[in-house]
Amino acid sequence: MIFFRFLSRLPFGVLYGISDVLYFLMRYVIRYRRQVILANLRLSFPEKSDRSIQQIANGFYHNLADIIVETIKIPALSVDEMNRRIRITNADIVRSRLQAGQIVIGMGSHQGNWEWFAQAIQTHNIPIDIVYKPLTSAFSGKLLFYIRSHFGGNVVSMHNLPRHMAANRHNPRLIALGSDQVPDVPEQAFWTDFLHRDSPFYPGSERLARRQKLPVFYMEIVRIQRGYYEATFKLVAEPPYDDLPLGTIMERYRDLIENTIRENPSDWLWSHKRWKHWRGKYAKIEVKLK
Repeated sequence: MIFFRFLSRLPFGVLYGISDVLYFLMRYVIRYRRQVILANLRLSFPEKSDRSIQQIANGFYHNLADIIVETIKIPALSVDEMNRRIRITNADIVRSRLQAGQIVIGMGSHQGNWEWFAQAIQTHNIPIDIVYKPLTSAFSGKLLFYIRSHFGGNVVSMHNLPRHMAANRHNPRLIALGSDQVPDVPEQAFWTDFLHRDSPFYPGSERLARRQKLPVFYMEIVRIQRGYYEATFKLVAEPPYDDLPLGTIMERYRDLIENTIRENPSDWLWSHKRWKHWRGKYAKIEVKLK
């Protein structure tokens, strides 16, 4: 941990120099998940030439290397520096709901620097629960917990979320969920078309919104230039949900994230094995969205 604290205090110029080295190693030496990345891109963009696919993959490796060093930098960032590097265009749309006593759901994605977005939200007087999927590595989990709690946000395991929600049901805050991850139990996932493929999504965001009558926002983040981002909250749905067909919240989120990916294809996490499951593999699909 001491080593990472030292790294976080290095100037951005030095960290981006390290990022350039990481990019070269991942792209040309280790060839990190090269086949997974290329397969994901080719199936998601069948209309693109092989040259375009290679360019997107190259940009992805640059993006991933930058995210690594930028995330390491978080514990050394001040509020002013964080706000200078990531501009949230409409924080008031969420803050006003919290001030009215509401809990808000934020559906995020692994686009741009999602770790910075979660931190920047807190600098705008928006209390946040950062919901995460536990890692298999205990050290990596401890490191990310240390980084994610830098500005005082609550870091909550997805497995503990129901209990945490019950204990904090009267505390207005934003519940930030990385909603584009592959579900652990595909039989209970919400399945829909996403980037030309039948894809499972965690149904928890819609289920939580409906049961507790909570508004839902998509949290979009776009890279403006190296080390600088613009983030925007986009309304997905809000109660009452009585006349809203089941699955609508998930499908609206799907449309929003797909649009972001198509506009900025190199900035999504293509190394993720997003499509390792397929619907026909399972005898029974049971999704409870209410």
